[in-house]
Order: sequence, then C-alpha cells, then structure tokens
Amino acid sequence: MQFFRRLGRSPTVQKMVGVGAAEYLRLVWRTSRLVLEPADLYELVKSEMPAIVAMWHGQHFMVPFLSRGHRVKVLVSRHRDGEINAIAASRLGIIPIRGSGDHARRFDVKGGVGAFKSMQVALVEGYNVALTADVPKVARVAGLGIVMLGKMSGRPIFPVAVATSRRIVLDNWDASTINLPFSRLAIVVGPAVRVPAEADAAMMEQSRAAVERGLAEVTERAYEIVDRGNRHADRG
Repeated sequence: MQFFRRLGRSPTVQKMVGVGAAEYLRLVWRTSRLVLEPADLYELVKSEMPAIVAMWHGQHFMVPFLSRGHRVKVLVSRHRDGEINAIAASRLGIIPIRGSGDHARRFDVKGGVGAFKSMQVALVEGYNVALTADVPKVARVAGLGIVMLGKMSGRPIFPVAVATSRRIVLDNWDASTINLPFSRLAIVVGPAVRVPAEADAAMMEQSRAAVERGLAEVTERAYEIVDRGNRHADRG
C-alpha cells in the first residue's frame, strides 16, 4: 500500500495519468453527439462574460469542453488527485488555480485565501472562472464560497451540468461519474444567479440556495436529455 501511495506522489506518474485522462476525455468529446441547452447558449452569455461557472464535484470532468475557445481558469484542490486534475485541465486548455476551502466552507485554510484572490483577479482580467459549488464530503450542498466570489466580483454565477448516456458511476461520496465514448452528451446551463454587493447574511443564504437549486435543476435536465428511452440508467 505504501508503495502505491509513493507512486501516486511521483510527478512523472501524475503527469502520465493527467495527460492520459485529458486525452481520454477528448476521445469522449469527439465520439459523442452533443445536445446544448439552451441551443443559443453562447450568444446568450456573450454579454455576461467573464462569468463564474458552478458545477458539482464528481460531475465536472467534461466541463472543460464548454469553453469553446473562451479564456477559462478552474479552481483545483492541492490534494495529490488535484495535481492530476490540474495537469489534465492544462492539457485541455484550462488554466488551474490551486487551493480550496475546508469542510466548514471557509477560504482561510488549504491555500483558500490565495486561491480566492486569484479567482477575483482572473475575473477582473476577463477570464471565466469555474469551480465546484459543493465542498469535499458534502456532495450536492452548495457552500458559501462561490456565492462570496459572486458578491465580491460582481460577476454572474451560471449553474452547469454535463451528462453522457454511457457512463460509470462510482460508489464514493460524490458519485463520481466516468463518462464513456460514443454517447449522447448534454451540456445544460441554467439562469444566472446574481449576488448583490450589499448582500447581507440572509441574502447570501438565499443566493447559496439559488445556486444549489440551479445545479440540481440543470443536472436533472442533463440526465433527462441523455437518458431518453432508458428508464433504468444510473444517475451521477
């Protein structure tokens, strides 16, 4: 067991796995039939950029393909698995920002303060910023971190879901979904959540709940699109 842990920390191994993961995801993208909802998404959000892209843990692997050439940075944890994710994201043209909040949804630990400031700067510089709305071990419950970013930056938060008809759902805390090639692939983007600069605690909670609700709705809709005619498909 110790051997495999040491192997997983090897920069060479991490790079190999990260590059391999990116190329695998590219294969899924190129062999799948895309459904975009709304169909005129890019025209609708053009005036809203730069924007904050919200997604769920474990459902985020195909989100880089939403960029369509737009400049994007993504928040990636400092965990060793995060290093692999960062390598894969870079390979797909997405710039990683390293750090995350803790289980209490704070940004003053785990490199969170620096990462939060980096996300603010990225938005000022015209980059879209993508991050998971839920925190580790608390799947499908949006934290306040993404809402605070919306408040401090003044940028809209768009809930996003990507689903494929062929997939493997892992039995872990976030039901991580491995998307498979030759699928129907749906990208669904919900209405923007806007957090006023003067938002108090009650309004912040309302915004947090709106992000959570928006992600639940787009996730449900994405699976409805890809699973049409397949009532017994597993959901991520």
